[in-house]
This record gives sequence, C-alpha cells and structure tokens, in this order.
Amino acid sequence: MRIIKGDRCVAEGAAWLAEREPRFAQALTQVGKLPLRLKPEGFSELLSAIMGQQVSIASAAAINGRLRDAGLIDARAVAAASEDELRACGLSRQKIRYAHALATSGIDFNALRDKSTSDVIQTLTAVPGIGSWTAEIYAMFSLGHADVFASGDLALQEAARILFELPDRPKEKEMRQMALDWSPWQSVAARILWAYYRVAKDREGIT
Repeated sequence: MRIIKGDRCVAEGAAWLAEREPRFAQALTQVGKLPLRLKPEGFSELLSAIMGQQVSIASAAAINGRLRDAGLIDARAVAAASEDELRACGLSRQKIRYAHALATSGIDFNALRDKSTSDVIQTLTAVPGIGSWTAEIYAMFSLGHADVFASGDLALQEAARILFELPDRPKEKEMRQMALDWSPWQSVAARILWAYYRVAKDREGIT
C-alpha cells in the first residue's frame, strides 16, 4: 500500500499518470505544482469534517472554533458533554447525535494507519454521520493513502467531464470505474482534477 508522505510522492504519481494518460499531462501544464494537502489524523479531524457537512465554510469554522474553546476536541470530552453544551457550540440535534456517535465509537485511530483503504472506509462509515466521501477524504489526506478516490465529489466529476470531454457529468458509479484506470495513484489523479476544476471554473465561469 503506497502512502503519500511528501511532495516527492505526489510528483511521482503525477509523472506516472501523465505518462499513461495524455489528458492528465495536458491538465498538469495548466495547474502547476500539485498541493500536498495532508491533514492531521485522529478524532478531532473527523469531528471537524462532520461539523463541516451541509454548512458554509465560515459556519463550520465558527462551530469548530467554539468546540475548541470549550475543550471539546477529544473523544472523552465530547462523549461526556451534554446536549446543551454541544448545542451552545452551534451543533444541530443531528450533529449532536453524530458527535456522540463518533466519540463513543471506540475507533482505534492509531490502528487505522495499518489498515487497507477498504478497511478504513468500512470502519469509518459504520459510524453515523460519516459517509463514503468523508471516509475517503480521511484515508486520502489524513492517512496519506495513494490509491483512493472520492468518486462522489461533484468537483471531481465536473472536472472529469471537462477534461475528458464527456457529454455529461459522470455519476458516482461511473466516476469510480474511471478512477480504477488511475490506480495505484488515484489520490494524485484526484489532486490533478481538483486543481484542474479551479482552472476550468475561472476559464468557463462555472459556479
């Protein structure tokens, strides 16, 4: 299992993809250096991801800031927190349930480092409030897995439509099938497509 640890790993993956797929080579000439985008791992990172679901970036930052200020950033503290305490930080009833579910899930985050991508996703999606996209993003950026792709991501789908000149935006199942051709560097392919999406958005006025 390949683990991305630094910019050299991303560059290696990008070179591999560009050699095998001319569209990626074309995209790379437009996007410049790809971002590493590695994130911390553990409970607080997943909690932050859950808090960011279905709210604006500013709202998510405010909620996560209030949780930090209240000392509610580790599993033990969140599990012991009352609904009123979590509500005071801006959590909805649903997100209070998700936060408590994560805090009491018993996930061994250190053990996740040695698990396969499929095992990581299976473990995380067993927790209410964590869907495939969140689990895939965690595997990709917090654990550094090189061969994982967030097929349900709308920006990736739209970037693939433009770059590969598809008639329609690929659905999640179709996107997942396409991404298999980019193994063992699917997460670098995702980085290329996210970067290309920003370029295409500016060029074509995508909203």
